[in-house]
Amino acid sequence: MAETHDKQLKEFKDEFNKEAEKMLRECFPKKVVELNSLLHSDVFQVAYSPLFPRMNKAGVDESCDDVNPIAKKRKLHDGAVLDGVTDGGIQGVSANRQIGEGIRRLKPEIITLVTSCNKMKVWIQLLIPRIEDGNNFGVSIQEEILGEVSRVETDASSFLDHISRYYIARGKLASKLLKYPTVEDYRIAVDELDEKQYVNLRLTLCEMRNIYSSLHDMIMKNLEKIKKPRSSRLETMY
Repeated sequence: MAETHDKQLKEFKDEFNKEAEKMLRECFPKKVVELNSLLHSDVFQVAYSPLFPRMNKAGVDESCDDVNPIAKKRKLHDGAVLDGVTDGGIQGVSANRQIGEGIRRLKPEIITLVTSCNKMKVWIQLLIPRIEDGNNFGVSIQEEILGEVSRVETDASSFLDHISRYYIARGKLASKLLKYPTVEDYRIAVDELDEKQYVNLRLTLCEMRNIYSSLHDMIMKNLEKIKKPRSSRLETMY
């Protein structure tokens, strides 16, 4: 029975190593291209459109109606409603559709990045040889890259926390706005928070693209030492 389990474990490790290396060689470059394309798509390249357009002294919306096709703005006039806002007060504060679309596109990519980093981390761990005296330069390279992958995995996981914290903060501001509809500062605060989140989403997407690119570059440059850490040759980590 023990021999059967050992054989199955070896088969699992061999298959896992093949999948991880294939992901490194094929999926990482593909993700760089895909995320760069998403970064330059309409979702993340159009100008931010505030939920509450600012009015001039004449009561006219000074913003451009065609700035953002995702969250179009309508001018306020007698009896008109803009995302739950009337000229008589606040009926409700809707979610920002522009932010929502960005999160919908970005969240699966964050989960994929976390999963990919976890797989890279396990792959490198499985390649680390048993502890011996001497000839550990290759092992130190493995450990250095393993530490970097672990750090990136932690950072990527925090991107999900940023999304939930945004909704919690916005919910608190929205409740204040509903309670005190005449306080203009709360409307401005909601807009400022939304704009900040939109910028953060773009920066997160850019950072994820760079992570795939840098990890692929670093691991590929040291792939020989990662797969065969112990040899008679002395080499230098890139």
